[in-house]
Amino acid sequence: MTQPSARGGQWTFLTNHARVLIALARDPESRLRDVADAIGITERAVQFIVADLEAAGYLTRIRVGRRNRYTIDPGVALRHPAEAGHPVGDLLAAFLHREDTPDGQEPNTL
Repeated sequence: MTQPSARGGQWTFLTNHARVLIALARDPESRLRDVADAIGITERAVQFIVADLEAAGYLTRIRVGRRNRYTIDPGVALRHPAEAGHPVGDLLAAFLHREDTPDGQEPNTL
């Protein structure tokens, strides 16, 4: 989880929106309850975040039987002006590519 900073507060590098998007990229058929448990927020918060991501075009939801399947559009630009030149796929690749290597180790490129 998060560690206290030198000033006593807690902070993280990624927002809950990023965490939800990464979780759905890892498992597009996840239940929102499972996503919430995995990242440590309420299911209702995940529902709001998914609605935000859907409205912004980052993901689409398709009903498959009694479940939903989420598809992410990797070409949509990140929202903050400082990162707007990068698609969300770059962010996802930074976290998901480690799953493609044995033991989650980064390949040695030196």
